[in-house]
Amino acid sequence: MENEKSNDVLHVVMFPFFAFGHISPFVQLANKLASHDVKVSFFTASGNASRVKSMLNSAPTTHIVPLTIPQVEGLPPGAESTAELTPVTAELLKVGLDLMQPQIRTLLTHLKPHFVLFDFAQEWLPKMADELGIKTVFYSVFVALSTAFLTCPARVPEPKKYPTLEDMKKPPPGFPNTSITSVKTFEARDFLYIFKSFHGGPTVYDRVLSGLKGCSAILAKTCSQMEGPYIEYVKAQFNKPVFLVGPVVPDPPSGKLEERWSSWLNKFEAGTVIYCSFGSETFLKDEQIKELALGLEQTGLPFFLVLNFPANVDFSVELNRALPEGFLERVKDKGIIHSGWVQQQHILAHSSVGCYVCHAGFSSVIEALVNDCQVVMLPQKGDQFLNAKLVSGDMKAGVEVNRRDEDGYFGKEDIKEAVEMVMVEIDKQPGKLIRENQKKWKEFLLNKDIQCKFIEDLVQEMMAMAKVSST
Repeated sequence: MENEKSNDVLHVVMFPFFAFGHISPFVQLANKLASHDVKVSFFTASGNASRVKSMLNSAPTTHIVPLTIPQVEGLPPGAESTAELTPVTAELLKVGLDLMQPQIRTLLTHLKPHFVLFDFAQEWLPKMADELGIKTVFYSVFVALSTAFLTCPARVPEPKKYPTLEDMKKPPPGFPNTSITSVKTFEARDFLYIFKSFHGGPTVYDRVLSGLKGCSAILAKTCSQMEGPYIEYVKAQFNKPVFLVGPVVPDPPSGKLEERWSSWLNKFEAGTVIYCSFGSETFLKDEQIKELALGLEQTGLPFFLVLNFPANVDFSVELNRALPEGFLERVKDKGIIHSGWVQQQHILAHSSVGCYVCHAGFSSVIEALVNDCQVVMLPQKGDQFLNAKLVSGDMKAGVEVNRRDEDGYFGKEDIKEAVEMVMVEIDKQPGKLIRENQKKWKEFLLNKDIQCKFIEDLVQEMMAMAKVSST
């Protein structure tokens, strides 16, 4: 590796946490930066390198730097991303990251980039980089609302005096006046996770706050059109530059949709099929699967349901236990239930697909909007609860499934009502307004001039901060 720091080539290191929900947005941004002649060194655990390579666009200025995770008691050998671990053992990846500081220091000393774009778990990085004369950017892969509601200084006004469940149901002091005035009990309970310490390490809140306070600038995967009030609140809370990369619209997929799926989808009228998926690391409980499946059936619309289960279980056995007796026979002509990876972007882009029922991961929401799909959200954890409120409340571009306050229970009627609001009752409010707004956001997201300007502005702001001359 050569030190290529110069006055005319902006060099950034990308260093996401070892979870593909974090790695993917870093890769998307790396590809956008590379297209603007930015040199990118992408740090990831060696076990993730081949998958990251397949996601990165081939560019002479982009290269992967494989990292070695030190041995951590309890962390299975070779497990180098959260996809291979349970939520409990995944916490040990943060311990591994903390032990990598000497390795990272050596690499940064050698590479001498202008910036390191880092993630929530590496709160020690700003101090290290500062000692080496390198600027740092905390790249939040979550919407600004998530930072504003959960991880700003106002949330914990007194050190280590963490909030109660009741505190977490309300926004922090000074929060902007928007549609988000409270959250449900089961959501607030989930948020309390960020104040827990695992293996004697810092809490997520403390890691995030330390990283945000220590960095040279904050980079948010959002834009003022979607989140103006929350961006201004974050700026006021941290009193430092907040760069915006925009919502980072994915490039259209290459290749074709598998014949077995395209031939099935071709049987149905345009915009009538419901596609339903919650990502590879979300495993629904039996009761949730049953109510979800029955709710989709009761809409009377064709549906493509993707369900995932832990790696060590048998899909057919789990499915037979969770689904009502006779369900698969009843829906065989208009319903597919599949487990495992599918070409999601290709499916959403198919003309017959008109609705996407998802966990409200923001990348999933963006994929739905750009592919002209109505968004029905059933968030499962963390920032997904806030994403759903942003999209349904502020943007009014989707509908959130109704849930019970205490435990988040939903029934088949809740699924049916949410889908029908945007797929059947299209001339009634609020379905009509949601569909109109979905079209407006689609036009905004697909405006290449707007989306390209986000990256151009970001590169110019980073060049100015690093005092790199433009060529």
